[in-house]
Amino acid sequence: MLSLVFLLLVLFMAIFGSSIAPYDPNAQDLSNSLAGMSGSHWLGTDVYGRDVMSRLLASASVTLLAVVQAVGVAALIGIPTGLFAGFVGGWSGGALSRISDALQSLPPLILAVAIIGIFGPGLTNAMVAIGLVMAPALYRLARGAAESVATETYIEAARALGCSKRRLLWNHVLPNASSPLLVQLSFAAGLAIVAEASLSFLGLGVQPPQTSWGSMVREAFDNVYTAPGLIVAPAVMIVLTVLAFSTFGDGLRDALEGAEGAT
Repeated sequence: MLSLVFLLLVLFMAIFGSSIAPYDPNAQDLSNSLAGMSGSHWLGTDVYGRDVMSRLLASASVTLLAVVQAVGVAALIGIPTGLFAGFVGGWSGGALSRISDALQSLPPLILAVAIIGIFGPGLTNAMVAIGLVMAPALYRLARGAAESVATETYIEAARALGCSKRRLLWNHVLPNASSPLLVQLSFAAGLAIVAEASLSFLGLGVQPPQTSWGSMVREAFDNVYTAPGLIVAPAVMIVLTVLAFSTFGDGLRDALEGAEGAT
């Protein structure tokens, strides 16, 4: 529950961050470069004199947008194909499994960098690449869940009543396979934040003047010897948000397992 409260706080920052930010996150004041914490700048300023607190709040929306894009792409690709392969099987399911195994054998960040090299840097391209990298894990989980559900008696009864394969998949298989998928999606959200921060640190994610916590870490790293405190705030937000998603996923898994055990 504490993780959920923190995630709701991050969501509040993402929605209202630009409204509650004390300064324009992109407003430069070179005369106030690398200023320390003060009453006017609670977290100090960066090398261009921009308020760190304002940029931290503005970055929350970009970071959550990255999570939605990456997890959305992974879910749209991995879950339907996994359900199809697990429920229908045959040569098509085998072919999809071979493609998934091939993608999983590649180093994730290297594959993402290769995709970005083809389509160019930017937040959307980076997150589409990360979504493609995370899709095989969701595919395997969805396929296993579909295979276990497909042999249940109620599926056979629905098939005997004349339900089409499409209706069986979306009305019967998916709802009963949703528990492990929801847990995996929460873990995937944390991985997406780490991946976005890594790619933005390398300059392959968000591009100026857009900012994210990963790009803030990169900017702070360039001045780590003159202003080491700059790296603390964005790094702490990345760590706490990833930890919150992981802890929330653990709690969600325990709650769903408890509910299934009770039934």
